[in-house]
Amino acid sequence: MNTLTDEQLLERFPGTRIDHDNKAFYRGLLNRQLLIDRCGDCGHWFHPPRPICPKCWSRDIRPTAVSGRGHIHLLILLHQGPSAPGVRYDTPHPVATIELEEQSGLRFTSTIVGSDNAALKIGLPVELSWIDRGANPVPAFKLSGASQ
Repeated sequence: MNTLTDEQLLERFPGTRIDHDNKAFYRGLLNRQLLIDRCGDCGHWFHPPRPICPKCWSRDIRPTAVSGRGHIHLLILLHQGPSAPGVRYDTPHPVATIELEEQSGLRFTSTIVGSDNAALKIGLPVELSWIDRGANPVPAFKLSGASQ
């Protein structure tokens, strides 16, 4: 799917602000890859995408696939909210910020799937999983060792 033109990429994500700095991230999603920007000069990882490294100000930015492993850094359970495909509020919907293992402080926010909410706790190890929302894959996380 990397052969999509910029126009086709915009069509795949209607209503999403896609620009030169984040288009590789969205192309990665279509390939079920979580691409996080990494500086080619100092090696610093950062998200969300930016045109320069926030640590050394280099413009040598390289979208790089992460392992998808990390731990729950922050966890909230949504009891209500706007309707979204695949999100139900009859049981609270988990939203978690995951600290990825590639670098201390590198975090990505998504949902956790495949586990009872009572089993979710800050600090638990997780790994990348994928769910489909509409016609596009979306990164999610599951507890390490959990099936899904």
